Amino acid sequence: MPDPTLIVAETPAATPRAEFVVRAPQPSSLRRWAVLLFLSLNFLFMLTSTGRVRTTDEVMTLFESESLVLRGSTAVPQAVAARLFFGRYDRQGRPRAAYAPGQALATMPWYALGHYVLGKAPGVPENARDLMVGFALALSSASLAAAAATFAFLIFCGMGIERRTSLLATLLLALATPLLAYSGWFFSEPLACALVLAAALSLFARNDRIPLRRAALAGALLGAAVLVRPTHILMTPIFLLAILVRERRSGVKPALVVATVLAVGIAAYLAYNYYVFGNALQFGYPDSVEAGKHVTGFETPLHVGLMGFLFSPGKSIFLFAPPVLLALWGLPALWRRDRGLATIAAISLPLALGFYARYTQWEGGYCFGPRYLVPALLLLSLALGPVLAEAGQSTRAVATLLFVTGVAVQMLGLATSFLEAEVGHHYYDQRFDYRMGYNALAVQGELLVKYLSSHEPARIGLGFDRWFVFLGKAGVSHGTLWALGLAMASGVVLSTTALVRCVRRGEVPPVPAHASSIGAD
Repeated sequence: MPDPTLIVAETPAATPRAEFVVRAPQPSSLRRWAVLLFLSLNFLFMLTSTGRVRTTDEVMTLFESESLVLRGSTAVPQAVAARLFFGRYDRQGRPRAAYAPGQALATMPWYALGHYVLGKAPGVPENARDLMVGFALALSSASLAAAAATFAFLIFCGMGIERRTSLLATLLLALATPLLAYSGWFFSEPLACALVLAAALSLFARNDRIPLRRAALAGALLGAAVLVRPTHILMTPIFLLAILVRERRSGVKPALVVATVLAVGIAAYLAYNYYVFGNALQFGYPDSVEAGKHVTGFETPLHVGLMGFLFSPGKSIFLFAPPVLLALWGLPALWRRDRGLATIAAISLPLALGFYARYTQWEGGYCFGPRYLVPALLLLSLALGPVLAEAGQSTRAVATLLFVTGVAVQMLGLATSFLEAEVGHHYYDQRFDYRMGYNALAVQGELLVKYLSSHEPARIGLGFDRWFVFLGKAGVSHGTLWALGLAMASGVVLSTTALVRCVRRGEVPPVPAHASSIGAD
């Protein structure tokens, strides 16, 4: 029961009389819900993070971010010195990473945090400072994944879905898809997901016409996604089509604004390539990798890539993102609520499947699950909100089963190093072609059982894959690790508790302002 609030009113005889009335609790604002949801997921993802930078993609982006913070350049001479260089030399003979600079630019604050703060914290030995920098950069994925999920929550609410249902759909999207797994590594997928979902939010957050300023923002966000990975340009025609499907003739101007702003961003990126490499279409990838393989072409037969993405035990979207089954079922419900969002959700995954299934390195290199498809999977998951809003008891039971299965899959992927599993268990054949029979979850499950049953501690980088484990092995003091862990755990508890209070308050209509009150809720 809420506390009674003292109401002072005048009697007809103008004699003061005190009355006690029960005042209904006011619902928390949507902004408060969103902030608390972000904080809850952010601290949770930080706790479950591996905190490690290990693959070529992650290491080269770390070097690029380091160069930007310390030297104001994207050249990576330190990668050559460390014999870890993967990229191409520019026109001046300087080494450049093979990856677009978008992620390095976005994660500069986290590098600065690791370099200037965490790396110099008490209890961190000098030989572990570089690991602390990598730990800080991995935490950027936790924040960006939490931001992506929060944008999805706001999209659900913008469709008129009740907040509690929107929250359930968001948790299904955030914890039962590879967004959870990739929140623990330093790949670019969390950033890409945050950018494309923010673009969808800016365009389709409300059931009204799209203002040109929001269209310009969406164009800038999609341009930033291209700067993270050039292949995200595939999203452009989908978003433009979605605007026209939803707005029809009145959508021509917003679509033109999105296309214009995006074109400016792409032109700037191409100009950067020309300045660095002397060729606007040279993005920095080397001509070949292991065994002389050319990985940037489209040499994979379509049926091979599709079979891998749909049915292989190491890359199947249905195995690594179980909620997509429910999302596919929910597309008609999404269409009834917002045709623009339904267009994006329905087309993104098939287009990505068709494109990456032909890509030579369609499996995504050393990685967990269908890495390249993660942004498209999250866009499809926007159908989860409408299907849960219209769900009966049986549908909610299915959603619960998919949630439990999806969380288990992601946590298994985070429990041990996927790199240890893949390098040591024939992920590639002798020609560095992906082996369709590779069973990722089975191999990582075996590793987990092995390390849990062993009395000898695993070497650094192996075994249970969490930041507090490997940083402890690197010599970081237990006091420092406990301080970090308690700060994260406290953040989870406090923000989640506050969010639960918001849920309990619900969405009560505001009390009519017909009496003045003394006191507060």
